[in-house]
Formats: sequence, structure tokens, C-alpha cells
Amino acid sequence: MQMKPESLMMSHGYKPELSQGAVKCPIFLTSTFVFHSAEEGKDFFELAYGHRQTRPNEELGLIYSRINNPNLEILEDRLTLWDEADGSAVFESGMSAISTVLLEFLKPGSLLIYSAPIYGGTHHFIHHVLTKYGISSIEFGIHDTKEQIQEKIIASGKSKDLALIYLETPANPTNDLFSIKEAVTLASYFSKENNEKVFVAVDNTYLGPIWQKPLSLGADITVYSATKYLGGHSDLIAGAVMGTQEVIRRVKTLRTFLGNMISPHTAWMLLRSLETLQIRMERQQSNAITVGNFLWKHPKVEKVYFLGIDESLSSRTQEIYKEQCLGPGAMISFDIKGTEATAFTFLNALKLFKLAVSLGSTESLAEHPATMTHVDIPTSDKIHMNITEKLIRLSIGVEDPQDLIKDLTQAFEKI
Repeated sequence: MQMKPESLMMSHGYKPELSQGAVKCPIFLTSTFVFHSAEEGKDFFELAYGHRQTRPNEELGLIYSRINNPNLEILEDRLTLWDEADGSAVFESGMSAISTVLLEFLKPGSLLIYSAPIYGGTHHFIHHVLTKYGISSIEFGIHDTKEQIQEKIIASGKSKDLALIYLETPANPTNDLFSIKEAVTLASYFSKENNEKVFVAVDNTYLGPIWQKPLSLGADITVYSATKYLGGHSDLIAGAVMGTQEVIRRVKTLRTFLGNMISPHTAWMLLRSLETLQIRMERQQSNAITVGNFLWKHPKVEKVYFLGIDESLSSRTQEIYKEQCLGPGAMISFDIKGTEATAFTFLNALKLFKLAVSLGSTESLAEHPATMTHVDIPTSDKIHMNITEKLIRLSIGVEDPQDLIKDLTQAFEKI
């Protein structure tokens, strides 16, 4: 019987009979696992280190929790269902997932092209870590057409070194949309030109697997900060990567030697969170539409950045939205009329909204990107990306929407 992911989140990949009949998967707090025989240990290690191909109906057995663990494996099985992925790999943080992908699919001399704006941590890794290894990058924005991006790559003189196209869409914190299909087309073109595959990776944290499915649009890799919507309760830090079997094999191999896999306890907490992912995100999106419309009409708001208000979107953004998004999500940014001091007065007056970074949790959060999450991006670049002193970012939670509006209203009154 075919069932939807929200139904399978309660049981997929777990067999109660292997754990004394426990209806929920226990936490397997163990560093190592006992082999039935020396021959079995040899088989497992040959597979884990890629020394041979898997035999028919053979699966990698449990070896050591840096390589695999029941909680980790069950979580990875369930995550693949949301993205319709061949496999997944989970990490101890979103940045460890992002950095592992970048290190695996780039090498000294490689060229990376990426969309901007982008999460501050990713921007820092590209410009302050990858450069140490001779990896160069080209940035493109929402006003660049596919043809202009192609021209940028060719003009760099490094088109033969293009290895990875990295998108964050919607972009943090402006909700800018980038076409995944166009990125796939570009990757296909340069793969043929270079006779070597160019991969497309998409950071899908902002919309999550409910409202956008990059792999179905041709992307090779989907990356998440699982801390956000997948975790959803502000009580864990985690990351996840989805993709083809070949992509995940490579990512997991590097993860084994970087040692940045998720812990059994964190994996167990994520398994709990996945059970309510659908209903949480539906409520958050519904709330965001109500709050977004309130902000759109407010006299002290200059501009709203939210995919749920058609009037606020350019025709190009509307076109991409219809092509690749299943909903607007629950992230809203807006320009308040005034200065940084005005924005700070507003933020300091909030009561129900918590003044904190991160996003996607049950509680509503508010922050100031220019001086917080995106502080490391050069000022001129921030202005070019509309990350100004007036910009405020909201992550909408599951509270009563009218209570959220009341809180925003009283904060506006303090200005």
C-alpha cells in the first residue's frame, strides 16, 4: 500500500521486534557494534571503505557510530521520503553539511558559482576557507539572466574548472528566488563542454521539503540546516544532505573521515520532529500569510519580502515561484521606515516574538540580518543585496496569528 511521507514518519525504517517491541525507536548510545564473525567484520569494512561493490540484497552492517548507527540510519531513511531522494546523509550542524558538500565536490583550482544573497556562514566559508585551497568563486544575483551567468563563467577564464553551481533559494534573508531548472541547464552545458560533470546543489532550508523539492527539478544535491524546520523546536543543531546514491556515497565517505556525523541523541530528536513536520509547516505558512498581509498594509513598513504576497513579487519571481515552489513558506522580511535605530526600537519592543537568530521553530523569532546573521558580508555587498539597516527578518511560528499581529502592532507603536 502506497502511503505519503507524513504517514510513514511514525514507523518507516524501524522494526519494533528488534528493540524489545518498543513502539518508538530507542536511543542507541553505543560507540561500537559486535560482529557475528570475523568474516562479517571483513565484509562490513570492505563495503564501508569502498573496496568492493555491494552484493545482491547486501546492506552495510553496523560497525562504529562514526560510520553508522541505528538512529542515524533510520533518520536517513525517513528523510529520503520527503525529497524523493535515493539517499541522505545527516550531520551535526547545517554548516557541517554545507562545508562537507563544498569540500567533496570542489578541489584546488575548481570554480564555484553561487547565488547571492546567501547565508552568512556559507559566504564566510566560500570567501575565507575555500580560498585557502585555491578554489575560486563567482557570485550572481536575481537580476542576472542565465545567459549573463554563462558569460560571467566564460569571461573568468576558468570555465573548464567549473565544478559546482550552488543555489540558496529562497535566499536568506530576502526571499529572492533563483531558477533551479536554469542552473541545471547551465550545469548540463558546461558538463558537455568540459567532459566532466558539473553538480548542482540547492540549500532548501528556507522552504523545506514540504514547499520545494529541488531533486525533482534536476538538482543533484539538496542541503538543509536541519536545525530549522526539520528540527523545528529550537532544541537541536543538525544538518542533512539528500541526493543520488553516487552523491551520498561520496558525501558519507568524506563524513566518515571528517567525523562530523550526527549523534544518536540528536538523530532520535529529529525522528521525533519529523512526525509533526507537515502540520507544523502548514500552520506556520498559514500564520505567515496572515502576518504578511498585515505588514504589507502597515504605514510604517516600506517594503515586504514574502513569497505569499503576489503584489510584492516581480514578474520574474512569480514565474520561478510557479515553476518550483509548492507554497510561500513562513519566512518574512521587511524594510521598516527609518534607520537602524528605528529597527532596534521595534525589535526591542517585541514581546511574543523572541529576539533571536535561527528560524523554522514553533516559536516566532525576529532578528536584524545586517548586524547579526549577515554581519560578515561586506557593507557594499549587503546594500547591493537589499540587506540594509532597515531590514528585519521574521520567522513565523505556530502561535495564534492575531496574537502575533497584536505584538507587531504594539512594537510599531513604540517607534
